[in-house]
Amino acid sequence: MSEVLVLGATGTTGSRVAAFLHERGVPVRPASRTPAGSDRAASRTPTGSVRAGSRGSGVPVRAVSGAPGPYVRFDWAERRTYAPALRGISAVYLVAPTGVTDPVPFVEPFLEEAVRQGVRRVVQLSSSAVPEGGPGLGAVHRLVRTMMPEWAVLRPSWFMQNFTGPSLELRERDGEILSATGDGRVAFIDAGDIAAVAGHALTDERSHDTAHVLTGPEALSYDDVAALLAERHGRPVRHRAVSVDELAAHFAARGLPAEYAAVLAALDDDLRGGSEERVTGTVERITGRPPRAFRETLADEYPPAYTRLRVR
Repeated sequence: MSEVLVLGATGTTGSRVAAFLHERGVPVRPASRTPAGSDRAASRTPTGSVRAGSRGSGVPVRAVSGAPGPYVRFDWAERRTYAPALRGISAVYLVAPTGVTDPVPFVEPFLEEAVRQGVRRVVQLSSSAVPEGGPGLGAVHRLVRTMMPEWAVLRPSWFMQNFTGPSLELRERDGEILSATGDGRVAFIDAGDIAAVAGHALTDERSHDTAHVLTGPEALSYDDVAALLAERHGRPVRHRAVSVDELAAHFAARGLPAEYAAVLAALDDDLRGGSEERVTGTVERITGRPPRAFRETLADEYPPAYTRLRVR
C-alpha cells in the first residue's frame, strides 16, 4: 500500500501507531509541527479534548524515538501544510487539534483536501466520553464517517500514560493525584493497545467502518491508581479529591485556556457517576490478545531502578 500519514507522530498514540506500522513494513509518513524535534515522543497527550501495538509476540509497541522518518511538517493552524502532507497518501491516522473546543474548522478543510487527493481511509482518535455528534471530537467523528469512503473512529477510555509522564493530574513535588472523580472507576487503557487497534484499522483489507470503544481489562478508581503508583515507586502517592471548579483552576494554572480547562474538569463529574466503568473486549477481538493491565504498563514504563515519582 502507499504511505500512511500519521498525525501527532510525536505524541502518545501517534508515536506508537507509527512504530506499529513501521515494524510491519508499512510505509509511514509521520507528521509533526516541529519535524526537527521529532525525536522526542510526548509522554502525555489527552484523548483529543479529554484526558483520554503489539508485534507477533504480543508485546505492545512502546513510544519510539526518531523512527520512522522522514517527518513531514504539519500544523493544524497552517492550512498550507495540509496538501503537501497528504500527497500520495492512502490512509490517515487523524488526531484532531487539542486545546480547542471546536476542531471542525480545522478538520473539515483537511478532510476536503484528503478527498480531493484520493485518500481512501481515515482512522480518527476520539474518546469514549464523546459520542458521534457530540461537541468537539463528536463533530469530527461525524465528519469522518460522512466524508470518507473508508473510516474508523477509536473511542478509547482514559490513558494509563496520563500517570507515567508529565501530567495535569499529578502535582509536582508532593506525589498527589488530583481529580474530581470521587469513587468513580475508569477502565484505563494502555496507549500501545490503542495503537495496535489503529494499526489494524489503517491496514486491514476490509475497512472497519465503525466506532470502536476501547478499554483496559479492569475498571479502577483513582485511589486504586494511587496505590499502584505507590507500590511501584516505593513512596507515598495519594489521590486528593477536589471539586470540579478546583480541578479546572488547577488545569488553568498549568497553562490550559480557561474554557478548555473547564471542559476537561467537567468530565470528572461524569466519571464520578460511573460513565467510564464499562469494560469492552474490543482490543482482544481486533488484535488477538487481551489489553494490558495497569500494573503491566507501570512495570514497563517505570523500570526497577526508577524509584521516585517524576513530574516535570
